[in-house]
Amino acid sequence: MSNPSAAAVAVIDIGSNSIKSLVARRATDGGLTIVRTQTLDARISAGISGPVPRLAEAGMVRGVEAVVTLLAAAAEFSPRQIACVATSAVRDAVNGAEFCARVLAATGHSVRILTGAEEANGIGRGLTADPALSSLQDFYVFDLGGGSLECLAFRGRQVGQAVSLPLGCVRLTERLVPDPTQPLAADLPAQVAALTRTELARARFTFSLAPGTVAVGSGGTVATVRAILGARQGLEFGLTSPVVDVAAVHELYAWISALPLSERRGIAGLPAARADVFPVALATLLAVAELGGFAALRNSGYNLRYGLADALL
Repeated sequence: MSNPSAAAVAVIDIGSNSIKSLVARRATDGGLTIVRTQTLDARISAGISGPVPRLAEAGMVRGVEAVVTLLAAAAEFSPRQIACVATSAVRDAVNGAEFCARVLAATGHSVRILTGAEEANGIGRGLTADPALSSLQDFYVFDLGGGSLECLAFRGRQVGQAVSLPLGCVRLTERLVPDPTQPLAADLPAQVAALTRTELARARFTFSLAPGTVAVGSGGTVATVRAILGARQGLEFGLTSPVVDVAAVHELYAWISALPLSERRGIAGLPAARADVFPVALATLLAVAELGGFAALRNSGYNLRYGLADALL
């Protein structure tokens, strides 16, 4: 049950592909009451895959403008605390500190750059705040962003493994796709699968839970798959099933990867700003599903922002 008189907190999550805000209050049952969410595509990670990872000037400008916009919207709810955090792109960039300084100068708010472990564990805390997942005890979580892929394994609703891998869809698209305006090469899934296998092994992440354990996809990729499949059926997002069959993702990849960017941008349910990196995101999702033996992924919107808000409250 909501508690309108409870103080609100706000979180600004500066991700590699998009910048998101969340305003929340503590509900009377101890959960979260979501007051406002907003997402702006800024793609601050453009160029991050170079030999010397560096945020481009245009990306930093877009990023600062997005943070200013989101903070202004959140201020309407008079949050008692505001947390601004940055993840993979800012963490890896040699000029990440410069971007944080620009945000501070423009807004008066400092930015905390999360380590990979902090990001993964924040996502984990957010997932356990999702009432739709309250019955799960042992489960996996995969959160695919623009700069990184977070992988977690829960036992008894406690994080047993948590790793952050450099497998974000913007990063891999820049690395593996010479011309994202054209259909994708036939060997791209194999390249992505090989990289995914290597990074999981390097991080010593193992699929050690019982066969058939639920896998949760908390990033934008699974949500976008839901949106596209729903649009085909004329369904609003809220009416789509949160369970996405991996077979449907295979079919979606086969279709979308064969299209030029100009046609991908017209697909209902796929944000035009993400059409260039979405095929690689799908290929990464499929690689994880194959390695883990998952037939389906369960989508949850409760990710990093929700975990950080829960901690503030």
